[in-house]
Amino acid sequence: MIDRYTYPEMKRLWSEEHKLELWLRVEILACEGWAALGAIGPEDLAAIRRASVDRARMEEIYRESHHDVLSFVRAVAESVGPAGRFIHLGLTSSDVLDTALAVVLCEACDLLAEDLERLEAVLTRQALAHKYTLMVGRTHGIHAEPLTFGHKLAVWVAEVRRHRTRLAQAREMVAVGKIGGAVGTHANVPPEVEEYVCRQLGLRPAEAATQIVQRDRHAQFVLTLALIASSLEKFATEIRGLQRTEVGEVAEPFAPGQQGSSAMPHKRNPELAERVCGLARVVRSAAIPALEDVVLWHERDISHSSVERIILPDACLALDYMLRTFTHIMEGLDVYPERMQRNLERSGGLVYSGRVLLALVEKGMSRQEAYALVQRYAKQVWQDDRGDFRALLAADPQVRALLGEEELARLFDPSYHLRAIDTAFERLGLTAAAAAS
Repeated sequence: MIDRYTYPEMKRLWSEEHKLELWLRVEILACEGWAALGAIGPEDLAAIRRASVDRARMEEIYRESHHDVLSFVRAVAESVGPAGRFIHLGLTSSDVLDTALAVVLCEACDLLAEDLERLEAVLTRQALAHKYTLMVGRTHGIHAEPLTFGHKLAVWVAEVRRHRTRLAQAREMVAVGKIGGAVGTHANVPPEVEEYVCRQLGLRPAEAATQIVQRDRHAQFVLTLALIASSLEKFATEIRGLQRTEVGEVAEPFAPGQQGSSAMPHKRNPELAERVCGLARVVRSAAIPALEDVVLWHERDISHSSVERIILPDACLALDYMLRTFTHIMEGLDVYPERMQRNLERSGGLVYSGRVLLALVEKGMSRQEAYALVQRYAKQVWQDDRGDFRALLAADPQVRALLGEEELARLFDPSYHLRAIDTAFERLGLTAAAAAS
């Protein structure tokens, strides 16, 4: 990821410096575990705890060895002196790699969880602010029936909550370390060392492992990120649709001095929402490689390693950016209730066709006959965008025989569609107190 699309907290987690810090910590903790079993004496352990890694020296060794962990181990051992012989005792490279990676993935989950929490809070505030802001609902892109902008956002709140649950489950799945040796049998490193290292890092030992932690765990993590990215794209696509010139019901923030086009000064484009949609493709693109990484030869091969070095940091960095960007959009969203009202009325009353249909059926007309009658007048309004659906119905003898003028007028009252609007908010516990917390 290029720097423009990263935030420092997430970027630090995937830095070379942080990786080496964690590798060193795993190695030292493993020695502490051995010391607890009496295999390393106090003086040697004290020297090991002062270990460091000289990156220049590590890179020098790498030019010869072509093995990153081996180069790291040799550089660390040199910093320790004679006690360096205990560094990496009984371990294999993946013991260090996978255990350190589990810590990074947990840290990334924690940052993304904070992002989701902030987004939910912003969506909650906006949902409550626009709980009764009427607008037209659209299905297939076509006017359907009235709803409120707040109800639309309440649906998003529920979706974000589901993602918070999924992310917590993914964190639990990847919070697993492994210090079991070359094929995971603990032949050269006892289980007690593994248990000690994992406990100190806030991880669980893998119940059973080969040379690696099994990659179904990592696939679940990446698929969770892909799901979150897909929802963000859905939300951002909605903002883009509602910001179109012909709709004009909302607009993403537009800073003073910001310019939307090099050629057209009038342009105010939904470029942040478009950016979210574009980056969702990047995150989703990691899903297939993550699934393919599950399949490795025997106790392991290395085909997953090069893939993970790209997809894991890129997916985390992109999603972190997407979540923060979309939260910024919703915090500063311009909402235009008057335009929503005009668009609601634009179809000449067609959005109330369902109520008219039900009223005629309740008065004794067959559903098929009522549907044909209502649709006939709806077609006339479609053909003349200045048509008056209610006036056409009021002039029909069959309608007049069943519905009085006031009764027909009530069918075109938009407030009818607010009568159960509290339901979703109550089910979600969306209250002013919830928004303030």
